[in-house]
Amino acid sequence: MMALVQVDGPLGSPWERPLEGRFETLAVESELLRDNPLGDSARRPLYVYSAPGVSDAEGVPSVYVLQGYGGQLDTWLARKSFEPNIVERLDQMFAAGGCPPAVVVFVDAWTSLGGAQFINSEGTGRYMDYLCDEVVPFVDQRYPTSGRRGVSGHSSGGYGAMVSSMLRPDVFSAFASHAGDALFECCYLPEFPAVARTLRDHFEGSFETLRERLREADTLDWSRFGAALSAYAMAAAYSPGQLPFDVKTGRLIEDVWRQWLSWDPVRMASEHANALRSMRRIYLDAGRHDEFFLDLGAQAFSAELERLGAEHTLELFDGTHGGVSYRYPRAVAELVRALAA
Repeated sequence: MMALVQVDGPLGSPWERPLEGRFETLAVESELLRDNPLGDSARRPLYVYSAPGVSDAEGVPSVYVLQGYGGQLDTWLARKSFEPNIVERLDQMFAAGGCPPAVVVFVDAWTSLGGAQFINSEGTGRYMDYLCDEVVPFVDQRYPTSGRRGVSGHSSGGYGAMVSSMLRPDVFSAFASHAGDALFECCYLPEFPAVARTLRDHFEGSFETLRERLREADTLDWSRFGAALSAYAMAAAYSPGQLPFDVKTGRLIEDVWRQWLSWDPVRMASEHANALRSMRRIYLDAGRHDEFFLDLGAQAFSAELERLGAEHTLELFDGTHGGVSYRYPRAVAELVRALAA
């Protein structure tokens, strides 16, 4: 009979790919998120990846990576079959050379509604302040960072990257957005009639009933809950306490919708033209078949940047909204190279 033997050391691919850099999982507690309106925990995970060479370098760039709507931070470590996870992809990119060393920070903004859009809101909490005034100083105090920072994300994370760079250019001087929420009449407005119908047919016309049944559910049926929950989460961020449509009829409520539009990156760009022109790098991309038409949002934002004289690049690729994690390392590399120059 053959004996099974316990061995030491890493398993290796595909279960565990040894890293050339260093990856740390931290727990932090936020003063700014304490007593937030949703009662969500002020204790948060924070992931920090240090590329090879960071420990020997003085003053390396840092890039903050923001999660999409519905994502918890630990989903960055999830693995699709035959593929490395995002941390392993970044490590492979840095280890291959061609990109200066950097610190990459993964920031959590999950809420019980699925996300906070990385902005300050009376409906969700002070998540932009958490990012800019708590997480950034925490990282700068503990890692050999240069003070030159970029921010990157996909979907709601891409939205957070665009908006935080416009509102806080004192913190971030480069950003990348992978299909970030933009051009709200294309990415949000088409969902409202379907949400009104879903509430009518399945949740007694009430978001509170939806949330109650979601808490009772054993699994999340996204086809049933997803669009309605997302609309509720966006309303909490953009127009606290008010929905931009009548849940009984689907009719648009114009004054509330204008509140949403004031948070649209396409419409915000003019007001923050100087901040956008000051960026060392702006990197935009999106799949040509994005289900939420965020390829059009990227094009509309790009057109505003061009009109304002803000240098940037836009790449549309053959893809949809999901399955784009392979594109993250190239965006991080673009930011790092610009920040290190």
